[in-house]
Amino acid sequence: MRSWLVQRHVRSPNRNARQLPVTMIVLHYTGMRTAAEALERLCDPAAEVSAHYLIDEDGTVIQLVDEAERAWHAGRSYWRGITDVNSASVGIELVNPGHEFGYRDFPKAQIDALLPLLGDIRRRHQVPRGNVVGHSDVAPARKQDPGERFPWPILARHNLCLPTPRPSMRLVYDNPGAFTLALERFGYDISDEAAAVRAFQRRFRPSLIDGVIDGECGALLFELLLERDLGHTR
Repeated sequence: MRSWLVQRHVRSPNRNARQLPVTMIVLHYTGMRTAAEALERLCDPAAEVSAHYLIDEDGTVIQLVDEAERAWHAGRSYWRGITDVNSASVGIELVNPGHEFGYRDFPKAQIDALLPLLGDIRRRHQVPRGNVVGHSDVAPARKQDPGERFPWPILARHNLCLPTPRPSMRLVYDNPGAFTLALERFGYDISDEAAAVRAFQRRFRPSLIDGVIDGECGALLFELLLERDLGHTR
């Protein structure tokens, strides 16, 4: 980690040994009223939660857990066959009150701090763009962060995550089950089908998150799978 990317170090006790190499980066919002509350919770042994990094709304980056260690940010989660997401990922928390306390846009200073940090982590660990995900992607039945206001397109323009495709037509799968299986193939846990569809929409079609499989969702997923199969996910 380049020292200029981190302004503060606050050691969280909530960590243990990794069991897998880092192949993912998971983005979260804190979902608490203030940055101070979030930092206190991430360092509270009784809470049993943490992250590798916390980025305040003013762009201050705080490192809580060394990347060599396993932080406790993803909980019960799954992505592309991995069930111990905590072991396989670096977790980044973005200060934002979230849906419970007045969800709002992520400030420019915060995103400006995230971009070089994310790029540095991704380069060092060779994380594919398709494995830069939100908490809602790896835990669709439980979580909705970083949410529909998160500026994924900005990250995509910097080659830090998958861009949202621009399909030229709608695509209706033969039946809802076919779409769901394709969603699983892309990476999602489909044990709660409606939640998985909403998570996909929140990430790739945030203008309408209704859990309904339609032609636009079908076309988006088709294009994303094509990119993955052609090996263009780095």
